[in-house]
Amino acid sequence: MFRISEDHEALREAVRAVARDKIAPYAAEVDQAARFPQEAYDALVATDFHAPHVPEQYGGAGADALATCIVIEEVARVCATSSLIPGCNKLGSLPLMLGGSEELKRRYLTPLARGTAAFSYGLSEREAGSDTASMTTRATPDGDGWILNGQKSWITNAGFSEYYTVLAVTDPDGRRGANVSAFVVEKSDAGFSFGAKERKLGIKGSPTRELHFDNVRLPADRMIGAPGEGLKIALRTLDHTRVTIGAQAVGIAQGALDCALDYVKERTQFGKRIAEFQGIQFMLAEMAMTLEAARQLVYAAAAKSERDDPDLPFFGAAAKCYASDVAMRVTTDAVQLLGGYGYTQDFPAERMMRDAKITQIYEGTNQIQRIVMARQLLAQGRAPLVAPTALPR
Repeated sequence: MFRISEDHEALREAVRAVARDKIAPYAAEVDQAARFPQEAYDALVATDFHAPHVPEQYGGAGADALATCIVIEEVARVCATSSLIPGCNKLGSLPLMLGGSEELKRRYLTPLARGTAAFSYGLSEREAGSDTASMTTRATPDGDGWILNGQKSWITNAGFSEYYTVLAVTDPDGRRGANVSAFVVEKSDAGFSFGAKERKLGIKGSPTRELHFDNVRLPADRMIGAPGEGLKIALRTLDHTRVTIGAQAVGIAQGALDCALDYVKERTQFGKRIAEFQGIQFMLAEMAMTLEAARQLVYAAAAKSERDDPDLPFFGAAAKCYASDVAMRVTTDAVQLLGGYGYTQDFPAERMMRDAKITQIYEGTNQIQRIVMARQLLAQGRAPLVAPTALPR
């Protein structure tokens, strides 16, 4: 049978304790006030859970893909907003790990590992969401550097993060998709500014803002990889980080199921606890069954991410797509099980339902995930298989 390692289980218990004691007490207020979860950030930095994926040679914990997913899952179980701290840090810095020079990695991954800087990811634009290759942000050669102009939209933790991986067209006449390059932009760079915070349905404590670039001068050594490799690096990044969105979705769903279980075991109607009614039991069984299927798919995808398997694009898309759909159903059912109380802010179920929705949208809508999976199927002529050794034992 599949079994994750004792080290991973020990990690889960450690993260769960931090989440329970240091993050959960602030989750409702962070959502209500739409403020950054500073208490969670401080607690995660203190325990090296804020960016666990950073390799040890740069001062990081060197966590593997599954360990990182477990961190995100356990934090999301109590606060989806706070789970975006390790999630966004991985998304923003992974392009650097995949394609950056050694000097660039040392310069930016080291402060990330220390917790003195956070990382965000700038790919989407107002008119270039799913169609990333249609971006209009431009980086123009200028002496020994580049001049960056344009904007990026829907950027997680914008304004809080110190560093940003930004994709821009560097060859307007080049082949579409092969004319984009990636750069590191620093918050302090002249001409770099932020739009107003978006007013969102969920994950309210994580600031989502536009990035604005007005003649931002970047040294040549800020480029990640070679000219024209940006979009390739960006899409390869998403193959890996979509797995973490699946982990976030699993965590949100688990938190909602926990809430529902606690409630139905206490609530009485018609002289008995509502947990004794078969209709309620069927709902709980369905919630738990689909949640566990989502968790196993996420863990299998995490193992493939760690090995960088050739079928990762399918499994990353599948894990993100299925787990987020499950999270939406489970959180909605949790609200239903709580009845009128589920519709109030007295219980976390309504917050979790609102938070779950974004997992179906960001890092590629679930419609795009189905396109990714279908292309893999058509290219291979058969569905990828999960080998018996797909998960750590």
